[in-house]
Amino acid sequence: MKKYYLLTPGPTPIPPEVAAKTSLPIIHHRTKEFEEIFTEVEEGLKEVFLTRHDVFMIASSGTGAMESAVVNLLSPGDKVLVASCGVFGNRWIKILETYGIKPIAYCEEWGKDVSPEKIKDILLKNEGIKVVYTTHTETSTGTVNDLQAISKVIKENSNAILVVDAISGLGGQELRMDEWDIEVVVTGSQKGLMNAPGLSFVAVNERIWQIVEKATLPRFYFDWRQMKKMLSKKQTPFTPSITLIIGVNEAIRRIKKEGIENMWRYYEKLSLATREAAKALGLEIFSSRPSSVVTAIKSPSSVDSTKLVNLLRDRYGISIADGQDVLKGKIFRIAHMGYINEFDIIISISAVEKALNELGYSVEYGKGVRAAESVLFQ
Repeated sequence: MKKYYLLTPGPTPIPPEVAAKTSLPIIHHRTKEFEEIFTEVEEGLKEVFLTRHDVFMIASSGTGAMESAVVNLLSPGDKVLVASCGVFGNRWIKILETYGIKPIAYCEEWGKDVSPEKIKDILLKNEGIKVVYTTHTETSTGTVNDLQAISKVIKENSNAILVVDAISGLGGQELRMDEWDIEVVVTGSQKGLMNAPGLSFVAVNERIWQIVEKATLPRFYFDWRQMKKMLSKKQTPFTPSITLIIGVNEAIRRIKKEGIENMWRYYEKLSLATREAAKALGLEIFSSRPSSVVTAIKSPSSVDSTKLVNLLRDRYGISIADGQDVLKGKIFRIAHMGYINEFDIIISISAVEKALNELGYSVEYGKGVRAAESVLFQ
């Protein structure tokens, strides 16, 4: 009898109490009832982002929030830097080029994190960079960037602002927006926030507003000025994702109950267990600076990771992720974010052991599981 287990880096499993809230009869958004929910979500998000500043809610995937962080900050001819180490860092480049902005692209080797020192060198050699775009946790490679160090070199060596894609990292990997002096952070609903896809969030500090007013790239749906105006009325400019907002409210309650720092430590433990299990099976971790939210593992040279991922999903009902772009067929990725716990990790490792053996790569059954358990249950 097949059961389904979701260990992909988005979407992630939804807690029953969150799913239950989203199944309730829908309400109208221009009501006091919705305004009370909206206010609770807004205040709760600030505790997750660790900011005292505004957080906007947008009916879009995380990519929509990324696009909003381009059109609200830039004008044609502006000089910007993208520090990328994977598929989603490169997405910043694609969005910018769509709007006619040719960024300075610093693309680190995949599997490595971006270097604050290299960012510093680029800033010193290119006066007038207005915005630096980068990622928090690069989902495609299982890598975490040192945002605190990146922010520090930006502030010490330029007048640029820092914009961060934390779509996969927020809630699962340490991120302190105000303390680390980050101007803009974007995320989505379907990862660390334990909800369905379709809702994104943008946290912005007060320093960006002078830039926003002067920016001339076209914007309508993603106009932060309208979002800020409506925020004071406990509303969004256009019809919000009512059901998703109600669901994320319940998820944030769960996060607050656990404590955001406790959650960071929990996911760090899950990630360590996953890495130790992989090593016990003779496998190599792809990233040199692994994240706490997803582990990228090199597939054995004799095993196509696409076949491994398909076998696990189609025969055993266990969904993990293949590599992306040039990494397709070469790595597989196991998520440990949101509503994923230690027993999900053990099940995924056990399934990987079985699938590897079926695909001709011999491993000792239970060896990876024992390594994971030694971390999880010590």
